[in-house]
Amino acid sequence: MPDVNAFPAIFLVIAGPPGRVLERSPMRIAALDVGDARIGVAICDELGLTTRGLGVVKRQGGVRDLEAIVRMLAPWEPARVVVGLPLNMDGSEGPQAARVRRFGARFADHAKLPIDFWDERLTTVEAEDLLRAQGIHKQKRRALVDQVAAAAILRSYLAGRS
Repeated sequence: MPDVNAFPAIFLVIAGPPGRVLERSPMRIAALDVGDARIGVAICDELGLTTRGLGVVKRQGGVRDLEAIVRMLAPWEPARVVVGLPLNMDGSEGPQAARVRRFGARFADHAKLPIDFWDERLTTVEAEDLLRAQGIHKQKRRALVDQVAAAAILRSYLAGRS
């Protein structure tokens, strides 16, 4: 019987540029789209090939938000978390980016996970467009947009690492 772990290793070598062996070990990465009212949560597969929204945490404040995210991510055991950073269109950081950086630092301490901040400009627009194109009603879109935006942040992060 073939080794079950042989295929991912072969796939990683094939997926890499010619002559270059990818040295990433399989691990899941999570992403957060942090807003004032809701936090979208997404996860990728162990190889970083696919992303999916896991859900939305409705903000209650303080440790309750952190715990809700930790509970949502627990079954997936991510090794790292990407937090979308809401930069201004000129690339500068405004007050919302400062709030997100503080939240990300608190989450990293609470969850004991390394975090990266990643430019999230236009991911909510991308998520809205995707959901609209799928014919999802406006009320349902509002419930899904944050987790779809988190998945878009994660896709962008994964593409930027390769």
